[in-house]
Amino acid sequence: MSNLLHLDASLRRDGSRSRMLSARFAQKWLAARPDGTVTYRDLAADPVPHLDEASYTTLFAEPAERTAEQAERWAFGDVFVQELLAADSVVIGLPLYNFGPPSSFMSWLDRIVTPDRTLGRLGDKQFVFALASGGGYGPGTPRHGWDHREPWLRHVFDALGVTDPVFVTAELTLARESPMMIPLDLGEASDQSLADALSTIDRLAA
Repeated sequence: MSNLLHLDASLRRDGSRSRMLSARFAQKWLAARPDGTVTYRDLAADPVPHLDEASYTTLFAEPAERTAEQAERWAFGDVFVQELLAADSVVIGLPLYNFGPPSSFMSWLDRIVTPDRTLGRLGDKQFVFALASGGGYGPGTPRHGWDHREPWLRHVFDALGVTDPVFVTAELTLARESPMMIPLDLGEASDQSLADALSTIDRLAA
């Protein structure tokens, strides 16, 4: 039986393109695998606490040497690790906040990066990142290179053994909402970017 881990991190509910893309992937993935299961986490609605000293140091302590506080932190973080290890495919909906991923996603990531269980060991899983950005950051744009999600994610997941993550991006999502972008008349470009992203998601999920 196949299992999909589905994560969202957008603060928005209505109108979130990253949520739309990740939900589309989960829907199409499950339709293609009727006996599959989906584990879902909303990192914005139910955020994972940031690491503290006990959470960090327990990663390097022998089980028999852990304090009661470290043991509790280990058990808490192990839930996220086991969800990831049980997945065959992972889809992550990520908006762009201040030119990087939301801190709620980074808190989750800090919990699942463990030296003995995930580093270099996730290469057998499919990873799809459903990205959305309010503006445009591609070649030729004034802010080309300001979207730091993909380069950073490639480095992190390469360390986890994932050499072929897939990035699907819907840009210009604020074309009809931002007072600074409305005069630029980018609505059609926004629609095309979303349509292209949805088409790619359908192909990947199948």
